[in-house]
Amino acid sequence: MVFRSARRIRVAAAFIALSSAFIIGFALLQPAQAQTGTPKPQGQPVAPAPVAPEGIRTKPGDAFGEEVTLTAKPIVYVKGTGAWDSAFATISGALKKVEAYVDKAGLKADGSPMTIFTATDDHGFDYQAAIPLAQPTKDLPKGEIAAGTSPEGRALKFVHRGSYEAMDDTYEAITNYLDEKRLESKDLLIEQYATDPASADEKNLVVNVFVPIK
Repeated sequence: MVFRSARRIRVAAAFIALSSAFIIGFALLQPAQAQTGTPKPQGQPVAPAPVAPEGIRTKPGDAFGEEVTLTAKPIVYVKGTGAWDSAFATISGALKKVEAYVDKAGLKADGSPMTIFTATDDHGFDYQAAIPLAQPTKDLPKGEIAAGTSPEGRALKFVHRGSYEAMDDTYEAITNYLDEKRLESKDLLIEQYATDPASADEKNLVVNVFVPIK
């Protein structure tokens, strides 16, 4: 998967074949617990958590390269294709459809909305916009809405603050971080919205970006 130059995240060449029960989810991706790795010997200082480079808008405590474990959760979602120039409108519109379905069906959401990008090029992207549920839905959705489970496994978490358009700079910083650490990502990219793009001001978003890594 190759993201457009503005997104700038280099990912592995192999494309993941997704089943009909697409693995997506949004806050369903409530980050599980960070991987701590091998304990440091007593007496040695613990390495500080990674911080965003200068120029990236963050607040104290914001993750930038924090290793987490994503836990699979039941989700309902809409899949589709969009163009980069209208990405925010496409994603927010898709999430509104999912939220409307959750409300109408009387389902209980359990986490923030999210988008998973499953394929990208210089012109556009394939996506799955989802909402995590407390329990799997008993009645399978019809029409545009589908049910599935969220991705799981090892990932790196990065926090973006600001407009959706400004995420280009965040993704460039993420790319540089992966290069510096010599890490290889899987063919998925997850955006979890701490502020719901379906209703929030586009200029003041808080987005958790999860990069699944091999």
